[in-house]
Amino acid sequence: MGVYLDHAATTPMLPEAIDAYARAMSEVGNPSSIHSAGQNARRLLEEAREAVAASLGCDPIEVVFTSGGTEAVNLALKGGFWAAAPDRRRIVVPNGEHHATIDTVEWLVAHEGARASWVALDDQGFVDADAWTDALRGGDVALATALWVNNEVGTIEPVAELASAAASAAVPFHLDAVAAYGHVPISFRALRAAALSVSAHKIGGPAGIGALVLSRTATVVPTVHGGGQQRNVRSGTQDVAAAVSFAVAAEAAVAALDAERARLTGLRDRLIAGVRAAVPAARLSGPEGDARVASNAHFTFPGAQGDSLLFLLDAAGVAVSTGSACQAGIPEPSHVVLAMGRPAAEASSALRITLGRTTTEADVDAFLAALPDAYARAAKAGFTTTSGA
Repeated sequence: MGVYLDHAATTPMLPEAIDAYARAMSEVGNPSSIHSAGQNARRLLEEAREAVAASLGCDPIEVVFTSGGTEAVNLALKGGFWAAAPDRRRIVVPNGEHHATIDTVEWLVAHEGARASWVALDDQGFVDADAWTDALRGGDVALATALWVNNEVGTIEPVAELASAAASAAVPFHLDAVAAYGHVPISFRALRAAALSVSAHKIGGPAGIGALVLSRTATVVPTVHGGGQQRNVRSGTQDVAAAVSFAVAAEAAVAALDAERARLTGLRDRLIAGVRAAVPAARLSGPEGDARVASNAHFTFPGAQGDSLLFLLDAAGVAVSTGSACQAGIPEPSHVVLAMGRPAAEASSALRITLGRTTTEADVDAFLAALPDAYARAAKAGFTTTSGA
């Protein structure tokens, strides 16, 4: 593999997580069965649940395993909306959320009679706290949701403040912590929140498993019925091997969090300084310093299309992301950059570089060496007519 700098999309599995997965796959038994094989599977599953709970600062009973972050978000938002009182039809949500949230809220608006109150972001990607508090008022809010860390531009939101405002308004609050997990300390107990979503493949676990942390007092209507294996809110035979592997990755992520955050901060700052030196016109998206997650560097490159930069860098052996949504192969401006008040042409020039456990100084140097030529060629090519420029 060449230089991989797209860890926010997925990060390589930890060797110990792979080993744990393989060992657990050799175990036979449905964890819902009452014979000894089933009960052994149940033991492995519940030990994994305990480890994941410890990594999230919650009780094991609050961990509902899902197929990933997207399902966790859907269960929190759809299930929470359906469980709300009939006179509470409004959902409070910031602009610039992950599409798992945006698309779910828009579906609820189109099909279930929900009303969305979209809260503005400032030019650094922070949720406007006053607008957030104002939107929670009125007594008609079913639930509120927000990212802990913006998955595109890396802004760390003031989640304690957002959660406190929601609690004061008696509004159930869901946090999408998929991009925060493994990068910032998480304590569900310390937050006055109803639910929190995470995904294993962002921290070195397997794809296909995540979790919704659901407070003991929170109520959601299931999105899938048939067995009620997990607190009667999520049905289906649970994937023991994936849960065991998830737990190993979760323990490793928490154990390494402080040291890895310091290491990645140094690499990130080296990369940001290098981009500014190589392409002075490049503009950093999101905040500087500790308000930015250590693994993220996000830039816009005037006059160049982000997709062109991505393909040219890929040809040079460097994998990055545009950070923009692509549907049916048509590049679109980054909805996050647009939400931060920038024009469509700039939002179409976005490039997201994200670091992880396997990232080295040599990887950063390789990216910086490939960037000037890629930018010159992309700027010469300009924008396509579908870019929104």
